[in-house]
Amino acid sequence: MIGIAVASIEFRGVVKRYADSAPTLPGLDLHIRDGEFMVLVGPSGCGKSTTLRMIAGLESVTAGELWIGDRLVNDLPPRDRDVAMVFQNYALYPHMTVFENMAFGLRVRKQPEREIRTRVEAAAETLGLVELLARKPGQLSGGQCQRVALGRAMVRDPQVFLFDEPLSNLDAELRVQMRASIGRLHREFGTTSVYVTHDQVEAMTLGSRIAILNGGELMQVGTPMELYSDPDNVFVAGFMGSPPMNILPVSNLGHALENRLLQLPRQGLERFGAELLLGLRPETLCPAAEAPAHWVRFSAPVEMVETLGAEMLVHLGEGDERLVARLPGLRSLTPGESLSLAFDPAALYLFDAGTRQRLREPRAVVAPESELVTP
Repeated sequence: MIGIAVASIEFRGVVKRYADSAPTLPGLDLHIRDGEFMVLVGPSGCGKSTTLRMIAGLESVTAGELWIGDRLVNDLPPRDRDVAMVFQNYALYPHMTVFENMAFGLRVRKQPEREIRTRVEAAAETLGLVELLARKPGQLSGGQCQRVALGRAMVRDPQVFLFDEPLSNLDAELRVQMRASIGRLHREFGTTSVYVTHDQVEAMTLGSRIAILNGGELMQVGTPMELYSDPDNVFVAGFMGSPPMNILPVSNLGHALENRLLQLPRQGLERFGAELLLGLRPETLCPAAEAPAHWVRFSAPVEMVETLGAEMLVHLGEGDERLVARLPGLRSLTPGESLSLAFDPAALYLFDAGTRQRLREPRAVVAPESELVTP
């Protein structure tokens, strides 16, 4: 049913400004490749939905150029862009049946009835909606309504699919099911897709690549694992991963790690400056008794334990100096007790405290084992 035509999308210095306010997007440069599944993610107000709506033609471009394939679309109306959008609120017509809802866009474009029926029935088969075609939206569950909305976009056979937080109204179990369905459809048809979400789990599950936005600025673009393992800055490090990366000022590390100091060589301080932040993923921490001899060991009081079954999230520390460890869940911990943990120095990330940018040569700054001071 779905054709193989795909299209790249390119933002070239795109600015979006409302009236006399500061720009929502001050100048976006982003290339979305033919056939990839790009996820736009970030906190509320970061500009991700505005970016999606500009692709759809629902928001104008203040400055710069927006290309879909080989067409400059700045002034092209939505109906001529060959894109289909799935909205957060389904946007189904309550007085129409499932079949009529899915067929509506094709009828507006005056497609032949035989073609409309063929396309709708094929989409219904793919999405498991065949038994529901005669029902109206009021007779459907939330997950079924979202599948109808997805089917309505599919029958258009567009060059680009746009998804605006389509799963946010569903419960947890349905979100997992619909994520799987959307991912399977993309693998099957390969249509260029742009998906907006604030949920980094959705982003990492679905995205071929992820673009992280903050305050209208593009923080980083990459595959899920690139962003997780090689963040460019503190924002990306803290946004990707659940729970997020632990960030500690190096100047306070001695207290946080009970006087187990990481010494910074003089040339490191001269090269990068003394104001540094240390990053450590929760899953890189382990019980000290299970760690190799060269790992750094420390003790900290347990503040809270989140039991998740096979694993637990242990919140440690006091005052302003806290961190979270992801540990196997088959143990009993009591708030207030002292827990001894360890980590591999090679797992550390270093950031400039002023610019919040990643220092790409941590081994040039972190001292070798011989320079680690023991209590």
